[in-house]
Amino acid sequence: MSEGCGDQCASPAGGRLVKLDDAVGLVLAHDLTQIIPGQSKGPAFKKGHLVRPEDLERLARMGKQYLYVLSVAPGQMHENEAAELMARALCGPGVEPAGPPSEGKITLLAAHDGLFDLDLDRLVAFNLVPDVTCATIHRHSPVKKAQALAGTRAIPLVIARAFVEQACAIAAEQGGLLRVLPYRALKTGIVVTGNEVASGLIEDRFAGIVEKKLAALGAGVAGVKICPDDRGAVAAAIRSLLKDGADLIITTAGMSVDPDDVTRLAIAEAGGRDLLYGAPVLPGNMFLVGMLDGPAGEAPILGVPACALFHPTTILDLILPRVLTGERFTREKMAALAHGGFCQNCAEGCRFPVCGFGRGA
Repeated sequence: MSEGCGDQCASPAGGRLVKLDDAVGLVLAHDLTQIIPGQSKGPAFKKGHLVRPEDLERLARMGKQYLYVLSVAPGQMHENEAAELMARALCGPGVEPAGPPSEGKITLLAAHDGLFDLDLDRLVAFNLVPDVTCATIHRHSPVKKAQALAGTRAIPLVIARAFVEQACAIAAEQGGLLRVLPYRALKTGIVVTGNEVASGLIEDRFAGIVEKKLAALGAGVAGVKICPDDRGAVAAAIRSLLKDGADLIITTAGMSVDPDDVTRLAIAEAGGRDLLYGAPVLPGNMFLVGMLDGPAGEAPILGVPACALFHPTTILDLILPRVLTGERFTREKMAALAHGGFCQNCAEGCRFPVCGFGRGA
């Protein structure tokens, strides 16, 4: 017995083994997987299949000398029943099962576009229950409808009903352990800052970058204003966009500590509050997030440093999806971005969000 295996390894599943030659007419107790290297992996025979004489040759080629006939004792359940119960408990808003169990596993899918979220502590607690498992993608990942998010199953073929009930109780708290948060289609006002842009010396590219990121998340643009590095002018542009109905303000550049970088001061002058400046993310140290009061109510404001003009993925890609779901940021949440907050600038090309950037928070 392996160290730490305990009662899980010492307790065999209920049932009996039958010689292959004696199996005709018996019903399979579980899926039998066949692997053809480089071609396929999947169930050659499904649970419930009635073994026929013509099946014996194929089963023998799969290396089967015995078949397992399942006996489920009181207080136990089959892996498929367990998977179905756990899948239902795990699915919160925006998450749905892909279908019935396959090889004892159920995959959970996004029911719509949005941001995948979960309670990490409860996910750990779920997986501490003996004989059950749920594996997920990283939380805070933008996802598309029908994207696979997680998989759940029981480890043994026959599992104690008490374990499944314990896991389901943990998963079902707060309406489900896993969820996909929908994006709010906020009308965004963009303020581009910089003397060189305002004077026409160079053409602005920042607004187009931000617009593309917004469009990918279902948000639109209410207006774009280009301002020199003047505190009053930037503050006035922010107030004007709010008056015109913007639900979210994004400013670009002017966020560092140089004397002519006045954007963060202008944000405060425009009424910014609960401002958090600076983040443990590279690229994106000089990022700012906060709130404004506009005619239509509260509006988030994001101060994006110039790094977003040069890097395809920055802190903006981590914060913007979460803001569009209505999340409010605290200093603790910003500090948590440090784990995974160092972009590796992959030489083979950016793979975000299929990478570790921002995935530790």
